[in-house]
Amino acid sequence: MPGTLPPPDPSSHPAPSTSVGAAASVGAAASVGASAPEIHTVRNADHAALAELPWHLPLAQWPETLLGGLPRGISRHVVRYVEIGDEVLAIKETDDAQATREFDILGALGNLDVPLVEARAVVGGRRTASGEALKGALITAYLEFSLPYRALFSRDLAEDTGGRLVDALAVLLVRLHLVGFYWGDVSLSNTLFRRDADAYAAYVVDAETGELHDQLSDGQRNMDLRIARMNIAGDFLDLQAAGLVAPETDPLAAGERLCESYNALWAELTRVEEFSVSERWRIDERIRRLNDLGFDLGELTVTTDIDGISLLVSPKVVEPNHHSRRLLRLTGIGANENQARAMLNDLDSFRSAPEIAEVDELDESQAARRWLDEVYKPLIQAIPENLTRKLEPGQIFYEFAEHRRTMARARQRDIPTMEAIAYFIVDVANLPDEIRYVDSEKF
Repeated sequence: MPGTLPPPDPSSHPAPSTSVGAAASVGAAASVGASAPEIHTVRNADHAALAELPWHLPLAQWPETLLGGLPRGISRHVVRYVEIGDEVLAIKETDDAQATREFDILGALGNLDVPLVEARAVVGGRRTASGEALKGALITAYLEFSLPYRALFSRDLAEDTGGRLVDALAVLLVRLHLVGFYWGDVSLSNTLFRRDADAYAAYVVDAETGELHDQLSDGQRNMDLRIARMNIAGDFLDLQAAGLVAPETDPLAAGERLCESYNALWAELTRVEEFSVSERWRIDERIRRLNDLGFDLGELTVTTDIDGISLLVSPKVVEPNHHSRRLLRLTGIGANENQARAMLNDLDSFRSAPEIAEVDELDESQAARRWLDEVYKPLIQAIPENLTRKLEPGQIFYEFAEHRRTMARARQRDIPTMEAIAYFIVDVANLPDEIRYVDSEKF
């Protein structure tokens, strides 16, 4: 049913538990009149730890000792970050029904392989020690190595960072629309970004306004685009007010760029083409274009006209992450799409090097194993543990490849892997930690 999903089935989750421990240590009032909340978790292991939290207190009153020193700020909801074990969970306080609805939507989108924060639990039936009702809570896993858009504008920017963020959001919106999700509040503010080689990958962080349908109409897609155009213009106006972008920047141009990027990608992924039956090679050409855009053709409909003269070709199912899946199949490495593309390019270069090509006639799988042993693993193993918080492994490899290329150009010679690694580690040490970045102005 569009816009509504059934509530979590209590029988599929551990029963709510009453616990002392962290919650009881907050104050004796917790045991007077406050009943145990209903906690529905995705992972059984989360339940006991979450039950220890002081759900009898409004989220804004939770003690600093629970918040792990992470910054907090302002949004339309109270949001706090809590460290449990080795991970960080984001807790958003909202109405019980809304928390359940967003929990289910995020779960459904996750099953559809959409980039988003992972829903971990929903909490309802909260009451204070005196029995007064409190809002429910949605709990999601913190997305490591992700950055809110304002953080990227507060640093030394690569050229056209704003445009690259907008392009990443356009790709995300296309992917959402392909699976039938109407977002209803498209903006940079409701998105997190991970570095993806020289681009960014966008992730849904707020889906409370969304609706999941079997298929979207053109009107629904266009409404999301209109909302996106307006919200992105507002995001850039906020950046101008904060002095993070140049005063001459046109906020409306950013919204227009998103629409142009979206429409071009949507057309390539969905348009019906007509050509002669003697031009079947154009089907292969279409597939290669989709691969270049990072998509695979899962299913294609080909029909012949009544005279048997022309073909109508329509993509029926397209699947994202073409390069990521190929890299995973060859090497077992998980990476974002553009990171995977860069690693595959390096693998192809490695395979064609004279010292490799002359010794062995390596097929792709054999070359991938040698590349792992001689290039990728030596790099990752050489990065000191304290530097692994800087960037994801896929991004580390991309930065290393660019660093090595710059060195080779400057020195006019090939740079051996271990020599390049030694110089690269020095530069990595100067990068900021990105494994856990929280935008205090948003939260």
